Amino acid sequence: MLQVRHEAIIDTVNRLLAERGYDMMTVDEVAADVGIAKASLYKHFASKEALAAAAMKRVQERALAQMDALQARPEARAVEHLRGIVRWALQTQSDGQMPSLPSQNSALRNVLTADKDYMDLLMQVSDRLGAWILQAQRDGDIDAELPPELVLFTIFARACDPVLPALKAAGHAPEQVIDWVLRTCFSGLAGPGAASAPRAATGGKGRSGKK
Repeated sequence: MLQVRHEAIIDTVNRLLAERGYDMMTVDEVAADVGIAKASLYKHFASKEALAAAAMKRVQERALAQMDALQARPEARAVEHLRGIVRWALQTQSDGQMPSLPSQNSALRNVLTADKDYMDLLMQVSDRLGAWILQAQRDGDIDAELPPELVLFTIFARACDPVLPALKAAGHAPEQVIDWVLRTCFSGLAGPGAASAPRAATGGKGRSGKK
């Protein structure tokens, strides 16, 4: 019974965070939606921040399971794995199952960074993505001059991409929007006939180090 209630709380928090966001969600709302007293909810989770951390751990676990499924295709290139996990993140967001957390909230950040299970899951996801990014750069499928961490943060950002709900609200089909986001994420905005943009010089020097 306690485990069933625990899972029901996390399911509710996940949905409310996706629908309303962290700032708008309240502990009272979670308790009412689950159908329990607020005091009973606090027996499972000590704070609103702890509720959000539990929802994020659920997402990380689901992401790792999806990565396992992608990794089971040994014939696929690393960039295909990356496209697959971005598509999954966008679809999860479209289905209303991706928690929305504020980027700047010290109390929430402190709870997340102090949660060993959450940090372990986050590192597993990051390490797996990092390995795919490096392989895709070696394969020539992602620009090798881009810092791998920039590519990593670009991929993480797709999980909360505002273009998906905005274009859905404008009447575009979710699958079409997801395809557009994938195209711009991995192929850029330029059309097939566009000339390559010149690379910016660093400190007035080219890659050879000469003026």
